[in-house]
Amino acid sequence: MGSEQITLLSSRELEKMRIAGRLAAQLLEHLGQMVKPGISTEALNEEAERWTQAHGAISAPLGYHGFPKSICTSVNDVICHGIPSPKHILQDGDIINIDVTPIVDGYYGDTSKTFFVGTPSPLARKLVEVTEECLYRGIAAVKPGGKIGDIGAAIQEYAEAHNFSVVRDFVGHGINRVFHTAPQVPHYGTKGKGKRLRPGMVFTIEPMINEGTYEAEVQADGWTALTKDRKLSAQFEHTIAVTHDGVEILTRLD
Repeated sequence: MGSEQITLLSSRELEKMRIAGRLAAQLLEHLGQMVKPGISTEALNEEAERWTQAHGAISAPLGYHGFPKSICTSVNDVICHGIPSPKHILQDGDIINIDVTPIVDGYYGDTSKTFFVGTPSPLARKLVEVTEECLYRGIAAVKPGGKIGDIGAAIQEYAEAHNFSVVRDFVGHGINRVFHTAPQVPHYGTKGKGKRLRPGMVFTIEPMINEGTYEAEVQADGWTALTKDRKLSAQFEHTIAVTHDGVEILTRLD
């Protein structure tokens, strides 16, 4: 996960992160408008790459530790790191997480959202709605002087209250001019535990919430993580900054 040293960003660096974050949010919204039955995940990837280049940015996932595509497309029982493919055609009732990370002027904007393909089942709708609420409860737990554990505790409490589970194997992460760095941000945990939150810290909160067990299995491609019981998984992600009076979401549309 990179170094243990947590970087505190200056106001100039935070402004660069805002620009990258805004572009990430715009890209995600753009791709979301394409999500419908009959489109391939490869078509989403190709449009993401075209759009990113057209906006003078670089796709961080492409070639990252050998990742072959420009975005992650995680459908139904894929928790994260799904690889776009021309063979994967979205079907009515699917849910798909699209995870984008453009690099703008050396700074990374990282965000994801789970979209409905056509009409979701009531269970899929509930899972996605609970997962989005988990993200915002995690963000609401961020304040200077708080602890990393406050975030995971807020997420875990809400998810488990709805009989869903929180993925343990993948966590949020520090991000700046480096894609993944300290601190690690688990989406489960104990209030008051973990590293202290300080103004200038920038990291992702990206809860992955499962219908069934929280256990994951990574496929032979070395990337695609599936739920062990092959039940549904949903995810939402923002990049946030700890401020002097709370928290700022860097990947929100204006």
